Amino acid sequence: MELSRSEQKRRIKQLEELTEELAALPAAAIDQLPADEEVRSLLKEAAGLNHDSNRKRQLKHITKLLREEESPDALYQFLSERKGTSLLRKKRQHELEHLRDALIEEAIAARQQAKEQHEEFTENWHSELAIEIAEQLPAADANELARLAFFFAQSRNPRHSRELFRMLHAAQEQCDRKPAEQ
Repeated sequence: MELSRSEQKRRIKQLEELTEELAALPAAAIDQLPADEEVRSLLKEAAGLNHDSNRKRQLKHITKLLREEESPDALYQFLSERKGTSLLRKKRQHELEHLRDALIEEAIAARQQAKEQHEEFTENWHSELAIEIAEQLPAADANELARLAFFFAQSRNPRHSRELFRMLHAAQEQCDRKPAEQ
């Protein structure tokens, strides 16, 4: 699933917010960060910078380094343990919105293709993305996700889009609770 430019920019903005939060941590907490030594030392330097433009430039550079890493999830987890979970929640909400939008786009494209080929587009249509989402979030039902996307593609009623998001959010919460229970 390819990310749009807007989605890429949103994710970079999230990383910038993460970097700002990390730079605001005390030096002792920065030493414990699950990151490269270079990132830790740059964060300490950024904390000491007073001039706004120098600090912004430093934070942008750190964001670039974090973007090149595989996944900043460990940093989000570290920060949520220290300062709360608002950044992590925001990140997950954007990811779920992206999944919902991609699923809706797939349904609209499938409906258009069925219309062009003079075939019937039913609520039991096959969605690769719904199956992929169900693998990521085992609590999500692929058939129900596809069905809600079908209803949105047919009617463009935002109620179906909201219900799709609620379903994805509930599945995400169930997945988050399972590791905590074990």
